Amino acid sequence: ELTEAGFQVPEHIRQYLRDMGYVLPLDPMDEHIRVWDGWMAARGAFYDYKDTDGFGRTYEVHRRSLHPASRVCAEWASLLLNDKTSVVCDSQKCTDWLSSFFAKTGFMAQAQATIVKAFGLGTAAWAVWLDLDRRKVQVRRYDARMVIPLTWDELGVYECAFVTRVFHKGRAIDQLQMHVRDMDAFREAGDTFATFSISKPRRLLGSRESGYKIVTVCFDEHGNVVEPEGVCPVVDTGCTVPTFAIEKPALDNTRVDMSPYGQSVFADAIDAIQAVDLAFDAMMNEVDVSKMRIFLSDVMFDREREGSKTVAIPFGKSDCTVFRKVMSTEDMVTEFAPPLRTEAQMQAFRIALQMLGDLCGFGISYFDFYNVGYVKTATEVSSDNSALMRNIRRHEHALEGSLSGICRAALECARNLGERIPAEGDVHVTFDDSIITDTAAEKAQDMAEIGVTMQPWEYRAKWYGEDEATAKKRCRGLGRGRKEA
Repeated sequence: ELTEAGFQVPEHIRQYLRDMGYVLPLDPMDEHIRVWDGWMAARGAFYDYKDTDGFGRTYEVHRRSLHPASRVCAEWASLLLNDKTSVVCDSQKCTDWLSSFFAKTGFMAQAQATIVKAFGLGTAAWAVWLDLDRRKVQVRRYDARMVIPLTWDELGVYECAFVTRVFHKGRAIDQLQMHVRDMDAFREAGDTFATFSISKPRRLLGSRESGYKIVTVCFDEHGNVVEPEGVCPVVDTGCTVPTFAIEKPALDNTRVDMSPYGQSVFADAIDAIQAVDLAFDAMMNEVDVSKMRIFLSDVMFDREREGSKTVAIPFGKSDCTVFRKVMSTEDMVTEFAPPLRTEAQMQAFRIALQMLGDLCGFGISYFDFYNVGYVKTATEVSSDNSALMRNIRRHEHALEGSLSGICRAALECARNLGERIPAEGDVHVTFDDSIITDTAAEKAQDMAEIGVTMQPWEYRAKWYGEDEATAKKRCRGLGRGRKEA
């Protein structure tokens, strides 16, 4: 369902899930998610409102915005994830497969947009999507408006539904895709949900009965269940780990207790967002209304006849900068330029930016435009902005869980589709921490330790994400190259 506030889960899909016995955690969170989405888009009564002048006339007003909420989320995404981020497995073959998979699907480029939504709306997700005809694995992303956890506890979400709008032969269709561990809810629901076979789901190679199933149900614009051609109703992935991953900021949800949804990173900084845009709009209005006005004597205007009247021919700009002094022949040209108060307003703007950065976890000096060049060295950042360093670490731990989770699911599904991939072992994420640690200095220090406290292969394993066997093999190759030279 598309509204002025963007996409929302249609009511007929919500009712479909309720009839299956699910209690939807989206209902109590829906209003908060819509509010956060409005701030990200700089939309709502704060930005577009009506005012009344001294004569009682009502007119519409638009407040200028720097989109501070969206900027905060984009900044967090760029700090946490970039092109130097990599996912490393114990098996080098799995690491290479993931690198190729990310490159072919553009996963990392989309992952940063997913983090923007996760930090803005409190929740986002990745989910496995299978192309059974080509036997390929893909990963799709969703934001909080499309995510409906079905089974969860304080440790995480175990079953989840995702709702999107698709188009089949030019016809809009609402698609509900459920990632569940068993089909009990469908069997208990009886004939009402017998639009597809639950007794003979399509299974992947090597799938197990205990694996996750992906159930897809489609609805037309009237809420009726339809079965588009080419959509498999039930797929038994055989994947023993969740075929999706929920991404949330490392913040407690203080809006709804016991909710599987997260909280926006700027949820407690709404007043600071308003202060930033109020100060910015005031500065722009100050510049606009403080333009020089020129008053010209009546005798300087040419005249022309309109019927029985003689009227002055207007000239100059039409933005109220040139005015006519009626019945005046003295002071042919008079200039008036009101003094600007931008210095005081810039100070208010600076304080608002500082408070926004502090409340959103960046530290008080991150958005300070008087402190341009604050990212001089990682050592200075670590000492001057310890709040940013601590919060990056917290968010990285949360992000590593979701990234490694969806990578495990992609590897296992690809394995079940017939690709020859060994067991991945431990999976961890290597982040680019150059903003909070002096990576170049640390690499130089480790290089100096080679042959003293560190072996060459250990250096490669640490900085290039290679397993022990691959690192040793490549070190031997480098050694031969030097001898031959």
